[in-house]
Amino acid sequence: MPLVAYGHAGQPLLMLPTAAADYLEYERFHLVDAIRPHIESGWIRAYSINSVNRHSLLNEQMPPHLKAELLTRFDRYIVDEVLPAIRRDSGQPDAKPLTTGASLGAFLAANAYFKHPDQFRGVIAMSGSYDVRSYLKDFYDDNVYFNNPLDYLPNLNDDYHLPLLRKADSIFIMSGQGSYEAPERSRHLSDILNSKGIPHTLDLWGPDVNHDWPWWRRMLPYTLDKLV
Repeated sequence: MPLVAYGHAGQPLLMLPTAAADYLEYERFHLVDAIRPHIESGWIRAYSINSVNRHSLLNEQMPPHLKAELLTRFDRYIVDEVLPAIRRDSGQPDAKPLTTGASLGAFLAANAYFKHPDQFRGVIAMSGSYDVRSYLKDFYDDNVYFNNPLDYLPNLNDDYHLPLLRKADSIFIMSGQGSYEAPERSRHLSDILNSKGIPHTLDLWGPDVNHDWPWWRRMLPYTLDKLV
C-alpha cells in the first residue's frame, strides 16, 4: 500500500485516515497544512498511509470474521512494513513515531500504540470510538479481542507492555462535545487508562466543537505544540 511523507527531518508522525479514506486524505482536507510550521521547522516528519476500513469495518458485504482478521493483518502491516519504511526514510533506525488520526483513524492510531508501546512514542487520538464490536454483528474471536482497546486494556497485567504504558508521556485522547461527537467514548477509554495507572491527557473541547475537519485542524497542531 502507498505511503506519503511530508517534511525533511524530525519526530516521525504516522497519520491514520478517517472512515474509508486514503493516504492523501489529510493533505486534501488541509490537516497537513495545519501542521506545516511543525513540518517546515524540522520538528515533525509526517507520514500517511491507507487503511483497510473500506474493506473491513465499513464493508457490509464482508463477513465479520474476515473484518476482524483484516484488522490483525493491518496491524502486522504497520509493524512489519510501515515502521521499517519510516525508519529507513527518516534515517532513524530506532525511531518511535507518534500515531494520530481522527474519527475511525483515532481508533486505528490508538490501537497501534496501545498494542505496541515499544514501537511508538505515543498517540494523539481525535474524536474517536474505541470499541469495534458495533461493526461486527455480535461476532467475537481473538482477532476482535486483540484489536479492541476497550477489551484488552482492562486485562493488561503483563511485565512488558503495561510498564511501558505506565511510563508514557504522550497519550492524548481528544474530543469535542458538539454535533456528531461522542465524548463519552473518550471518557470511557480514559477511565480504563486511569484504572491501569497509565498517564494520559483527556482533552474535551466545548459544546461548539463538532465532528469535523476545522476542529481537527486546530486540535492536532495545538497538541503537537505541547510536545515541542
